[in-house]
Amino acid sequence: MLLTLLFVMVFGMLIMGVPVAVALCGSSLIYILLSGNIPDVVVLHRMINGVDSFPLLAIPFFILAGNLMNSAGITNRIFGFAKACVGWMRGGLGHVNVGASVIFAGMSGAAVADAGGLGTIEIKAMRDAGYDDDFSVGVTASSSTIGPIIPPSLPMVIYGVMANASIGQLFAAGFIPGLLMAGALMIMVAYYARVRGYPRDGTFSFTRLGKSFVTAFPSLMTPTIIIGGILFGWFTPTEAAIAAVFYALLLGVLVYRTLGWRRILRVSMDTIETTAIILLIVAGASIFAWILTSTRVTEHFATIVLTITDNPLLVLLMINVLLIVVGCFMETIAAITILVPVLLPVIEKLGIDPVHFGVVMVLNLMIGLLTPPVGMVLYVLSRVSGLSFERCVTATAPFLIPLVTVLLLVTFIPQLSLWLPTLIYR
Repeated sequence: MLLTLLFVMVFGMLIMGVPVAVALCGSSLIYILLSGNIPDVVVLHRMINGVDSFPLLAIPFFILAGNLMNSAGITNRIFGFAKACVGWMRGGLGHVNVGASVIFAGMSGAAVADAGGLGTIEIKAMRDAGYDDDFSVGVTASSSTIGPIIPPSLPMVIYGVMANASIGQLFAAGFIPGLLMAGALMIMVAYYARVRGYPRDGTFSFTRLGKSFVTAFPSLMTPTIIIGGILFGWFTPTEAAIAAVFYALLLGVLVYRTLGWRRILRVSMDTIETTAIILLIVAGASIFAWILTSTRVTEHFATIVLTITDNPLLVLLMINVLLIVVGCFMETIAAITILVPVLLPVIEKLGIDPVHFGVVMVLNLMIGLLTPPVGMVLYVLSRVSGLSFERCVTATAPFLIPLVTVLLLVTFIPQLSLWLPTLIYR
């Protein structure tokens, strides 16, 4: 009875618009008080333990690095280099949009940062070149979801902490699926370009490519430092985040001279605010997860699922449907912190690799960022483009086809995500 009340309180508060952290902490505290046999100080103890984790230090530093790169004008140079690489193709700026997102993915690790930073540049450039607004918004929204798949990735850091999985392996596991997403989206762009008669945006020129590469070279070194440093074992993901911040400061202050003290202060305050929100959600989810584990809810859930089927592929398909539905209504970090303790026992009993499942879970929730009513990327692009939220939803819907296709491939072919971690770490 009390457990039923716990779930009713959590989801009731979320539906009413109560912040996720407050819903998790408040409902957990009420459950403990009503149970009468657990000291209420357990709430604080479990919350503190939940955020007392070294890997979580990567979160504020990756957020700060992404904010600094947006403020330092690095996104403009990335866009220019991507345009020189693939702008000559039919529907060139659509391909540039995807290519720039792949490069930026190796820096920020957040879809909203991609949509807000690169999206402003991309949509304006595509409008000026005569592309339809719905196409511009659709390809910008869908390509932004590559950010948290290709390392570094904030959602994978959270998943790694909650599932006690290797963050380095999770980062490596996302690389090939991220490139598959880019390839699938570029096929979609090519289809639109042919159907709508979009032109080539100039001709390929080695001279222009060389000049843009020289201009963007310091910026392009950012993902090389982050990803290369992690894969070659030079530093941990947390240390990579710190290195990214120092390098972003070096570029913004000394190389490009676009970051002043006031801008750095504003970026730092934005980072503190975002980090506080994320860590409060993690802290609230820790006590919620502890209640579910101590009352054996997760074990009962695993038993129920396994009575339906013990086929790993069918279970993954069922979980995919669940995650896509959840992603429509819940923010990514909140969904991971709530669902990992529930779903992890199921995949462990079926022998599914938690690293593979982590990629599947994050990819599902990235698709959720493009679906109403809580599609955060759509809200950002609605503000950036000046289009209504409803029109952004309609514009993005066709681009869900290539993303769902890649999701199914990654789900049913585990080696797409496990080959690289196996090669590097095992």
